[in-house]
Amino acid sequence: MDVIKRNNVHLFGHGNETLMFGHGFGCDQNMWRYVTPAFQQHYKILLFDHVGAGESDTSAYDKNKYGTLNGYASDMIEICRTLELDDIIFVGHSVSAMMGILSSIKDPDIFDKLILIGPSPCYLNDGDYVGGFDRADILTMLSYMEQDYYTWADTFAPLIMGNFNNPSLSEELVQSFCDTDSDIAKHFAKVAFLSDNRPDLPKLQADSLIMQCSEDVIAPLEVGDFVHQAIKNSTLVRLKATGHCPNLSAPLEIIEVMEDYLKE
Repeated sequence: MDVIKRNNVHLFGHGNETLMFGHGFGCDQNMWRYVTPAFQQHYKILLFDHVGAGESDTSAYDKNKYGTLNGYASDMIEICRTLELDDIIFVGHSVSAMMGILSSIKDPDIFDKLILIGPSPCYLNDGDYVGGFDRADILTMLSYMEQDYYTWADTFAPLIMGNFNNPSLSEELVQSFCDTDSDIAKHFAKVAFLSDNRPDLPKLQADSLIMQCSEDVIAPLEVGDFVHQAIKNSTLVRLKATGHCPNLSAPLEIIEVMEDYLKE
């Protein structure tokens, strides 16, 4: 299997350091188009699509391999090793943030720093832990996806995106969901929304920046606090941005926070 083709990998830009960007559920590497231009003069930019997303090779999708987030983490390590890159700065949005953490635990030399945007190790409320959703709510949502994926996309994308004063953002996310293979998206959703990676957080050794949106139905403020407390050598920044996709809704703020962190 050609790893570069499998994950639709693109490497461009200038500089000695590499920024690797990982996209979230139902999205692809195009979601970083407002952020990467700010860095490509001073960094190499590594973009890719998770198998099943964007222009990836969907024939490589295996439900067993991708039955946990570790399957995606293994792909990310394989991409970096194929390109002979290490000490990368990884920028992960949403579920990709957890994949980046798992990748770094598996191969500690691969990432020098992690920038985690809207990370959540567990979406389910559990005792004192606030994940944002009761189990019944998640199961109802997954059942809705199974019954009518495209209506689900129309309904949930605006809630995920937020920023109701700019409907074009929600329309783009709906289109992105609808462009994704629905069978793969349904399986990916089960894996992502029912996963619990809380025990993995303390294992992360790399320095990390956590960006938490001020209002986010997918990853509420309590989740950002939990991730920050669980990961040593982490910095937490609460964004003015709202919604779960600030890489689209507030790219200038993302760029500013990233630049400040990387200068340090």
